[in-house]
Amino acid sequence: MEQARNYVCKECASPVPAGHKFCGGCGGEVPMQVQTGQVDFFGAMQTPGKARLILIRGDQGVDGLSYVLQGSEHIAGREEDQILFPEDTWLSPRHANFLYEGEKLIARDENSTNGIFLRITQPVEIAPGDTFLCGDQVFRLDASPPDASSPADDQTYFYSSPRRPSPFRVTQVLVGGVDGIVFCAREASAVIGREDCDLNFPEDIYMSGNHARIDNVGGRFTLTDTGSRNGTYARIKGQAELSHGDYLFLGKQLLRVEVTA
Repeated sequence: MEQARNYVCKECASPVPAGHKFCGGCGGEVPMQVQTGQVDFFGAMQTPGKARLILIRGDQGVDGLSYVLQGSEHIAGREEDQILFPEDTWLSPRHANFLYEGEKLIARDENSTNGIFLRITQPVEIAPGDTFLCGDQVFRLDASPPDASSPADDQTYFYSSPRRPSPFRVTQVLVGGVDGIVFCAREASAVIGREDCDLNFPEDIYMSGNHARIDNVGGRFTLTDTGSRNGTYARIKGQAELSHGDYLFLGKQLLRVEVTA
């Protein structure tokens, strides 16, 4: 019963009444966590504010793998040993860094070739030249090129189809960075999906019927996910703050952020 009511000294096994700072038998100091009634966590991942990355979809057969972010910085890439994906050739050798700035978890692009893509949870502003993901497709927002319909020096016009006004373009980016399908918007918006949209990809099993939309309002562009199942991902510029439940693509690796409350 004494052991149940009191702290037992680690040096001499004498019971020490609650509230005492020193053992009456040997004079040993009572640990501070005992004096204050501090409760420790079972493991480091229970520490509030700390995070881990869960591999949701990868190309190496290790879905569900967890990467604990307990240090100050955590480098991810094809040749780094902290968060390593050696077989993903879409990743740069040193691709991204996950670090803490105060209590904030930050994902920083380490000048990678293909970038970090973060799933959007609300409409986000994008600009010409920005890239984003829908399903298995990579897209780039482009401004419409300047009007080049004037004749040559000898006043001969280039033989072509009629030109129609277009406020912006959405370009599919293929392997190697070459352009694929190019959609010239006729109105102030463009819808991407699997069927009955402006840009259709019926064979993309990760694309929803109506997946995402780009809107042009006064020359400012927004990207909106229209309730897709697998989400729309915008490439971050430099770095971005991460929150619990965020999803991001590094190369072909889809990761989810989990932060202990």
